[in-house]
Amino acid sequence: MLQLLPLMLERVGILLIIAFVLSRMKSFRRIIHYEHGWKEKVLLIVVFGSFGVVSNYTGVHIYNELVSSQAWNVAVDSDSAIANTRIMGVVIGGLLGGPLVGSGVGVIAGLHRLFLGGFTAIACAFSTIAAGVVTGFIARRFRIRNPHAPWHAAGIGILMECAQMGIILLVAEPSLEAWSLVRVIAVPMIVVNGFGTYLFMTIIQSIFQEEERSRALQTHKVLHIADQTLPYFRQGLNASPCREAALIILRETNADAISITDRTRILAHVGEGVDHHIALQPITTRLTQRVLDEGLVHKASSGEEIQCSSAQCPLQAAYVLPLHVRNKTVGTLKLYFKSPSRLDQVEKELAEGLGKLFSNQLELAEAELQSRLLKDAEIKALQAQVHPHFLFNAINTISVLCRTNPEQARKLLQQLSVFFRSNLQGARSMLIPLHKELEHVEAYLSLEQARFPGKYTIEFCIDPSLKEVLVPPFTLQPLVENAVRHGFGKGFKGTGHVRIRSEAEGDTMVLITEDNGKGISADAIGALGREVVPSQEGTGTALVNIRSRIQEIYGSQASFTLNSSQGEGTTVVIRLPRDDTKEGA
Repeated sequence: MLQLLPLMLERVGILLIIAFVLSRMKSFRRIIHYEHGWKEKVLLIVVFGSFGVVSNYTGVHIYNELVSSQAWNVAVDSDSAIANTRIMGVVIGGLLGGPLVGSGVGVIAGLHRLFLGGFTAIACAFSTIAAGVVTGFIARRFRIRNPHAPWHAAGIGILMECAQMGIILLVAEPSLEAWSLVRVIAVPMIVVNGFGTYLFMTIIQSIFQEEERSRALQTHKVLHIADQTLPYFRQGLNASPCREAALIILRETNADAISITDRTRILAHVGEGVDHHIALQPITTRLTQRVLDEGLVHKASSGEEIQCSSAQCPLQAAYVLPLHVRNKTVGTLKLYFKSPSRLDQVEKELAEGLGKLFSNQLELAEAELQSRLLKDAEIKALQAQVHPHFLFNAINTISVLCRTNPEQARKLLQQLSVFFRSNLQGARSMLIPLHKELEHVEAYLSLEQARFPGKYTIEFCIDPSLKEVLVPPFTLQPLVENAVRHGFGKGFKGTGHVRIRSEAEGDTMVLITEDNGKGISADAIGALGREVVPSQEGTGTALVNIRSRIQEIYGSQASFTLNSSQGEGTTVVIRLPRDDTKEGA
């Protein structure tokens, strides 16, 4: 017994060395972490089944209570047996992979033991298979991340080895030789297998602990990068801030190049490949276009998968992540590497973490911009439309009508109430149904027409199916106001006419506002709606505000077109995606 113990420790040492070497390999770590798929389960069966086979081959030869140390057991005599660490690999495999893996490992190790021969071959084969099945089912309650998991595994290993000794006593023939064998091998095998299982599980557990520490460091790194890039991403997807953000990401990660795009252009590219990945140029890689179309993360493990337009591109691997704003893909973040071997789970999780945080930052930036634009719209409405003069004129008109036409005065008071309520609702909402915006327009026009009867007319041609489609507030009312104040203002002769139309074109709603007013000069038409244009008649702030909000909310899905000729009136065409699911909050 005492002679057998150090020999058994030698054998378990061989397996532990192999286990330690495997624990340093990425492929083995991936198998351990992702053992739930069929492919991973098969690999676990192969790995730990191989441990059982190696244990059989390196076992200590026992004959008539005599211990014989052989380098390799190719066959066992019919009146001999071997003492080994087979149960250790079976137990670990079963605890890691569950019933399927445990059974598979037990069958491989058990049948191999049967093939080697010896008077305990049948008993050992049966006990090995049974140990795999039992530990596989125990795995359902086994928690490998539990701090006491190695001790629990050691206890299970000892229990399985004790069961094997019992099966040898019950099954092996002749029974006297079986009893003599168990007296020699029981204690060393039980102790060594329990001890080896404890150490083996400690090595396995260290893989999970290292991964958790790595994730904690990556989380810290992600938050650190996000904190540094926040001032730039809050400015939206624009070339200059994106370049600064890309430089920070390149400095703080192991990537060889960083690229940020919107839906059509490369906004920034830093690191390797800057000679052909040029900022403000159209997107050159097909992989990026796939991510934009699908809105999903894609990994490229070769230059062919990246599909760069340059054959000499040094970048041979990449993680391409979509940047989302309001559930829409607005751009991509790309981490490029010169070698596919640099692509591992840690880098992937880092990239995904950055992509989610940057998407949140962009969404916050858009929310801030929308808040400012909405506030501008509210101020515009309150200052330019609910100006004290406007309110005074409306009340003065109503007071006159109280004597001459009380019924019309009552209707105008109701319209004034609708007008103020629409202003307040628009200031609180990002989107409102089209019919609410039309109510705002009608209320405004009713008050203006009461002041200037017969000066202009209004015509609504609205598709009933579009009345619930959501639109940004203060979209049509400022256009009508422009027509009344500027189109039909000083110098206009005749009767003004405003027509508002809505049409459906597939998944798009078209809003058209037309007037027959004075029109806009050719010098001013190019800038209106794009920038503030100081003039005696107005600055065009309302048009800039409408265009900016539409672009920020819908991106390339919407458009704002202004057409006008001096003396021939003005037409504004707004195209918006149809979305009537719920009212904006």
